[in-house]
Amino acid sequence: MRSLPSTAGASEGAASPRPSAAGAGAAVESEPSGGAAARRRPPAGLVFGFLGVLSFSFTLPFTRVAVGSLDPLFVGAGRAVVAAVLSIIVLLIIRPRLPRGRQWLRLCVVAAGVVAGFPLLTSFAMQTAPAAHGAVVIGILPAATAIVAVLRGGERPSRAFWVASIAGLAAVVAFVAVSGGGLNGLHPSDFLLLAAVALAAIGYAEGALLARELGSWQIICWALVIGLPVMAPLAIIGASHGPLSGSAESWLAFAYVSVISQFLGFFVWYRGLAIGPISRVSQVQLLQPVLTIVWAALLFGEHLDWLVIVAAGVVVACAAFAVRARIVNPVARPKPSA
Repeated sequence: MRSLPSTAGASEGAASPRPSAAGAGAAVESEPSGGAAARRRPPAGLVFGFLGVLSFSFTLPFTRVAVGSLDPLFVGAGRAVVAAVLSIIVLLIIRPRLPRGRQWLRLCVVAAGVVAGFPLLTSFAMQTAPAAHGAVVIGILPAATAIVAVLRGGERPSRAFWVASIAGLAAVVAFVAVSGGGLNGLHPSDFLLLAAVALAAIGYAEGALLARELGSWQIICWALVIGLPVMAPLAIIGASHGPLSGSAESWLAFAYVSVISQFLGFFVWYRGLAIGPISRVSQVQLLQPVLTIVWAALLFGEHLDWLVIVAAGVVVACAAFAVRARIVNPVARPKPSA
């Protein structure tokens, strides 16, 4: 069977800006291309990013369904185990080049963020937090990812970008403060969600940088395999807390968060982030709270009061401004290992 390229490849690398005559270390301003047709067509990174966000937008509602009759530790760890098994099958069939050197350490960072930290923390948080509330708290994630992209990837978003991102962050903080009875009224689930955001932001940014070296689909596969020795025992412990006699709805929800949220969704998400810039594509995730709130209302009949609607509207507006803001993106990309 023919193997996929071990690097980001022509399809992923084509969207990367080319070095200018000023030299390999130069930087370019990532802006919408000229021409009417180019302005009408969304950049590939944003398209892939939106497909990833669309798949992730069901994660909190379905996690809430799953933990309704299944142990949260089993749900949080078990979804990673199922996805890891799928990853092993894919890797054995395609047989890509093995990561090398420090790439293994960086994959451990990705695994800690998106394989272990985010799924486990959100599973426990969804025991008590409404899905709509959790979705708006997770709205902090795009700004957090942009900050990590600046620190780790050297991207330099414009002032307009930060204004839009900070406005979205302020809307999220205001929502949590008001709905929780003030900043002193934060619930334990909010702290779990905020910790999940921090870990996911690190995993997203590091995974996006690695995707430019290994290829986007390989990042989540290797990260899941790395996390398997830790997540499998946790899943067994969670299963031992009681008989696995959850409802059919809980098992279907568990299947979704295992196969889509933890596995296939990351294929397109890391592809979008790798095309980048990471800061810009990450802002598409501001749409995730809006989508999740809609699914929560349709699935659970959760009430959409004016506060949730206003907060959702603000973050959508902020996302629209942020993805159009100018970002200086370093041209120099890590060279694939031989």
